[in-house]
Amino acid sequence: MTARPRKRMVRLILSAGLLAAAVMMTTGFGGAWSQTAPAAPSLDLQEQSQPTSSRDEQSPATAPGPDKPGLFGDIGKLFEKSLSVLPPLKSPSEAMDDLNARARDAGDALSRLAKPSSMVTGRTICPAANGAPDCKAAADRLCQSKGYKEGKSLNADSAETCSAKVYIPGRQRKPGDCRTDNYVTTALCQ
Repeated sequence: MTARPRKRMVRLILSAGLLAAAVMMTTGFGGAWSQTAPAAPSLDLQEQSQPTSSRDEQSPATAPGPDKPGLFGDIGKLFEKSLSVLPPLKSPSEAMDDLNARARDAGDALSRLAKPSSMVTGRTICPAANGAPDCKAAADRLCQSKGYKEGKSLNADSAETCSAKVYIPGRQRKPGDCRTDNYVTTALCQ
């Protein structure tokens, strides 16, 4: 027996137990445990000698049927309902066939995803559009310079670029004199 049907059986037993506990809590412990007591046997001979005329006049305690009062009747109903809700268990050969089909589908999906790719190195500046560097475009350009179609940035670097005015002796550095440039140094190309 595989682990999967065991888990289903454990879940079934636990859910039935929880449902029985919920029934007991909602109906009260006294009502859930009470069952009709059987009628005391009568020693009167006249009552015993009277035949019943039809089966319709049977007492509810002796009448056959699914409506059995009490805790055990409620638990039986819960088991019957839970079995109709659960999916049927598969045989081991059906389970293995299903597993093999899923593995085959996963292998096909992976083979479609895996395109030949290569890692390239270089140094391409990330263009600053709206103040934010666009390193995807830089990775694409780096890959295109090596003969590939597109790429993804794997490693980036940044450097501060300043104007020549900064290097004049005695001049105070101003906020607009330097900027930070970002570069893609390694990309994964396809």
